[in-house]
Amino acid sequence: MEASTRVSLFIPLLLLLLIIFPFAFFNPNNNRHELKSFTNGNSNNVTSTLSSLKHEKIQVAPIEKGLSRSRFAILRAVALDNYTWSEGDQDFMPRSSIYLNPYAFHQSYLEMEKRFKIWVYKEGEPPIIHSGPGANIYSIEGHFISEMEDIRNPFLAKNPSEAQVFFMPISVVSIVEYVYTRKVRDYWGPMRRLVADYVDVVAEKYPYWNRSVGADHLFISCHDWGAYLSGVETKRELYENSIRVVCNANTSEGFKLDKDVTLAGINLPDGRIGKPERDLYPKQRTLLAFFAGGAHGYIREAVLENWKGKDQDVVVYEYLPKGLNYYDFMKKSKFCLCPSGYEVGTPRITESIFMGCVPVIIAVDYPLPFSDVLDWSKFSVQVPVEKIPEIKKILQGISERRYRLLRKRVLQVQRHFVLNRPSRRYDVIHMTLHSIWLRRLNLKLPY
Repeated sequence: MEASTRVSLFIPLLLLLLIIFPFAFFNPNNNRHELKSFTNGNSNNVTSTLSSLKHEKIQVAPIEKGLSRSRFAILRAVALDNYTWSEGDQDFMPRSSIYLNPYAFHQSYLEMEKRFKIWVYKEGEPPIIHSGPGANIYSIEGHFISEMEDIRNPFLAKNPSEAQVFFMPISVVSIVEYVYTRKVRDYWGPMRRLVADYVDVVAEKYPYWNRSVGADHLFISCHDWGAYLSGVETKRELYENSIRVVCNANTSEGFKLDKDVTLAGINLPDGRIGKPERDLYPKQRTLLAFFAGGAHGYIREAVLENWKGKDQDVVVYEYLPKGLNYYDFMKKSKFCLCPSGYEVGTPRITESIFMGCVPVIIAVDYPLPFSDVLDWSKFSVQVPVEKIPEIKKILQGISERRYRLLRKRVLQVQRHFVLNRPSRRYDVIHMTLHSIWLRRLNLKLPY
């Protein structure tokens, strides 16, 4: 994704100005605004806007009042190019060039910690509701659901009146496991009806869905079918209005940058939560690039067709021979190829970052995780599909100095892709929550 087309979700001047107008009516499409990244070039305008807003007397509802203060604080941090100190910042401050704007990110994160609350609906029973996978390539779905319901979660609302977002703890992985039936004509029907019925239940029982038409409601899934089971055929309001957090974040299939969130996939084969490997020195990384994976989708087919067994520097397998270790190859490689499979998202990106291997992303219509705050060009390489035959030339064209800088930044960004239970500041669950926080901050509701 080029920097010129990257959508960054920090607050524009227009959004802050909108809070001075009274509420006449609510329409989620009219009250959601595209949020632009801050640059040094507009800091003077930000300063003047803040100055004028300080003197406005604004009548707003309690939740919106808190959110408007957060927007103001973020703009102020950008205008002053300054950090706000917090007790929790003794261990970490986002200062690196891996961030699009470290001041805006840091202030936004502090505001999230101060104000953000999520209400988790109690309706439903495991294993389809309130449960999810703790292992395999979809594990982040189960861990997110579990973390949201953990009483230690500081973002868990004690009552719905204090919540800015309402979470429907449905597990698509569990739906596929327990409801999906092969070899039937309409296998989508029962699964879609289950999701739609859950929405109908909470909408009939509580006022929260209806007052926002679902715009402040959250749906999460890492299964490939998550985007489809939250699509327009299931529930139009869920698709058009709600915050959908999905691994299969395909903009050509209805993923909306202004309200939906890319979920970073994490593969836990045995369910054990690991930490980033001790990084090897560059001289110990003797391979230029590595990939191993099945021919799932046209992008991987192109990688295998061009590179499988054909080069000693770009080592590509369809399936690793017995006795060879996948992660050992990643640790020995400078670059790790991360092509999309049948769907756009791949946990190989997270795996590469964990192994200190610079990810080479080969995808189409895929907004990368946390791209509202992270500058992926600073720690990854993106190769267009049509240039797959030129991968070796492209990677060899990266100077040793440039590679060492990319690798250094990969190590810096690792903390944002680590899964902890309970979750910790700036880890993958908190970063996902921050992406959700930004979408909610991007929405003006009359309460």
